[in-house]
Amino acid sequence: MRHASGALRCVLVTRPQPQADEWVGRLQALGLPASALPLLAIGDAPDAAAVRAAWATVPSRTLVMFVSPSAVERFFAQRPDAAVWPATVWAGSTGPGTARALRTAGVPAAAIVSPPEADGRFDSEALWRCLQPRRDWQGGSALIVRGEGGRDWLADTLRAAGAQVAFVEAYRRGAPVLDAAQQARLAVALDRPAAHAWLFSSSEAVGHLPQLAPGADWSTSLALATHPRIAASAQALGFGLVRQVSPSPEAVADALAGPADGSVPQA
Repeated sequence: MRHASGALRCVLVTRPQPQADEWVGRLQALGLPASALPLLAIGDAPDAAAVRAAWATVPSRTLVMFVSPSAVERFFAQRPDAAVWPATVWAGSTGPGTARALRTAGVPAAAIVSPPEADGRFDSEALWRCLQPRRDWQGGSALIVRGEGGRDWLADTLRAAGAQVAFVEAYRRGAPVLDAAQQARLAVALDRPAAHAWLFSSSEAVGHLPQLAPGADWSTSLALATHPRIAASAQALGFGLVRQVSPSPEAVADALAGPADGSVPQA
């Protein structure tokens, strides 16, 4: 999806750090111009002792589900020195980025349950379709590792199936504080919307834009959203061009290699 001049748009990666820099590197390796503009800040767990205590329960769990790569990184940062991931405990992931973070953290690939990348749907509902047939969940035990708050759909579904569910908050989410270079990058993107594409992996990231750029006109800006809910948030903010993409650099590259903006459908 090139802009009217025929040049590729610069992808603004809005994921939190260090994920944003990782994505920038992967996009650039595919020949795409890309810059990090994190719109979500990740902070320390509100109660680190609770995270360490949760590690002691892992061997007794049927499932430990991680809501994001940040959940993996922050949970494993509190791992006891002698802890090894039990082969009998599933590590649940809603998408390829979280699954990759789990492998990097040392979780055996056979223990990771994640929606198939070919399906293109990465959320709790897709993960449940993978988990449900694996066992009778009556009497099962699940731990959900997340930030403060979040969706309860999977927890409610597991409880309805007879499992016990606990939560641990491994990190805090918050609004970003942009440094001078990031503020300049935002200003250029607002001034030259046709030369940029905003890559969103979180509705919360979209929601921080009104505070960072009050009164901005998004009607000629392009949003690439990795989930229908995120696409809806971008549309609600006023993005004039919105397309849903799978959460992979290759999918982003395919979207941006398409025809000029005039043929882009709404999500």
